Amino acid sequence: MTDLEQAREFFLKDRYAMVTTGIEIDAVGERYARCSLKLDERHKNATGQVMGGALFTLADFVFAVATNFKQPVTVTTTSQISYLGVAKGDVLYGESRLLKDGKRVCFYEIVITDNLGNTVATVASSGVHLNAKA
Repeated sequence: MTDLEQAREFFLKDRYAMVTTGIEIDAVGERYARCSLKLDERHKNATGQVMGGALFTLADFVFAVATNFKQPVTVTTTSQISYLGVAKGDVLYGESRLLKDGKRVCFYEIVITDNLGNTVATVASSGVHLNAKA
């Protein structure tokens, strides 16, 4: 079984992200993840735009996959999202970039784009490794 298949199987237990929201894991690597979300009516707000919570859920899940696949358990301590534009396409992509990984804490940037190349949001997330030795 490939790493991608293992990640998909493991994170299927994250029912909200993968089943309810419909996020797919597209790529995994060492401290890296790329996920996608095919947009439909359930992801839109009253004005017809993508709900901010859908964008944040995608980013949070990307962080979870990047920090927890074949790694010690890591949980988010803080996240900040900056909404930069409106999604014009029908698929969103979230991709992680590790900026710091220490013994106890990590810091990632997650960039959300659409399938037309528009940058929709960036998220800065830090986490703590629960099983790390001080």
